[in-house]
Amino acid sequence: MLKSLVTTGALSGARFRWFYLGRTVSLFGSGMTPVALAFAVLQVQHGQQLLGYVLAAEILPEVIMVLMGGSVADRYRRDRLLVLSSVGSGLSQSGIAVIVVLRLDPYWILPLAVVNGVLGAFTSPAMRGIIPELVERSDIKQANALLNASRSAAKMLGPTVAGVLVASIGGGFGIAVDAASFFIAAGCLARLDIPSHPTASRESLIQQMRAGWSYFRRQRWIWTVTLSFALMNFVQMGVWRVLGPLIAERSFGASGWGLTLGVQAVGLLLASLVMLKLTLRHPLRDSLLAIAFSGLPMVTLGLQHPLPWLAWAALLAGAGSAVSGIAWDSTLQQRVPHELLSRVCAFDDFGSYIAIPAGVMLAVPVANSVGVHAVAAFGGVLFIAIALLPLFVRAV
Repeated sequence: MLKSLVTTGALSGARFRWFYLGRTVSLFGSGMTPVALAFAVLQVQHGQQLLGYVLAAEILPEVIMVLMGGSVADRYRRDRLLVLSSVGSGLSQSGIAVIVVLRLDPYWILPLAVVNGVLGAFTSPAMRGIIPELVERSDIKQANALLNASRSAAKMLGPTVAGVLVASIGGGFGIAVDAASFFIAAGCLARLDIPSHPTASRESLIQQMRAGWSYFRRQRWIWTVTLSFALMNFVQMGVWRVLGPLIAERSFGASGWGLTLGVQAVGLLLASLVMLKLTLRHPLRDSLLAIAFSGLPMVTLGLQHPLPWLAWAALLAGAGSAVSGIAWDSTLQQRVPHELLSRVCAFDDFGSYIAIPAGVMLAVPVANSVGVHAVAAFGGVLFIAIALLPLFVRAV
């Protein structure tokens, strides 16, 4: 199977191979950061609230800037944009690692988190828009499945290694590895040679954003799913990213939480490998059905089931997330005109991310009022309902 992929599939092209190598290295480094950073922040005074602020400080600038990032990615060479953003991310993560290792004032993490958010606003649309430039149209789903497999493997190994580092020498070293991975990725991405778009470059950024919005709002199947993900991300980021480590700290600890995230990544990996060959006849419907499984770990966490139950729920959630992400990205990349792709992906990102800052900032105050476990359980049920609602829309 691997030989077939290298000779005839997405990996047969040198451009995608370099991109895939750089992206894989970066993903493995980034896989350590959520656990390493979360438990490093939770150890300081008022760490619960600070963790929410750090996540919001990274997400909010990305939401604000992502529409400009999509226009820039359609206007200029995506490969050069990705090289610059990788170098910038490496520098900012280096700064965060120094703060954590030297035990400096953790509030200095906030401006660096803002930098990461701004860089992410330019990275995400370029990453999603560059795939059709690297592989043939028939290989797009396979390329996304390969990238998802690497992302899954990184999420499987990264949290586990980070959990060990947190418990032994401290999470700052995991963040340092992430910083190094960005510099390596920049070197790989520099080997790409993607042409610019001379027709798009004659338009102003405002004109490009208007054209992208005009296309986006006419496609009901796109904005319906985007709206659904906006609400799902509001729930999931608050419950899973903020309250999850908090509940873990009070029960099974950093190592158990790292194990849970690692098992979730196993589900991501297995489903990604299956998707290398599986063809979905109704990708939008199947995407929403699959993502609904991501509500199960939140329900399990809220009901205080034992760690093995949480691990099984995380496994199913990971598999569903992989199927959903591959189906959604492949559909956009195959259906949306290439010259509009990064802008449409930017509007998709903007809509999907817009409610996340509120979710991560409200999670702790709401949990303090009604109970952390009640919020987690109700959030999981709400997540599942939101995921299934778009299935009643005919366009979807």
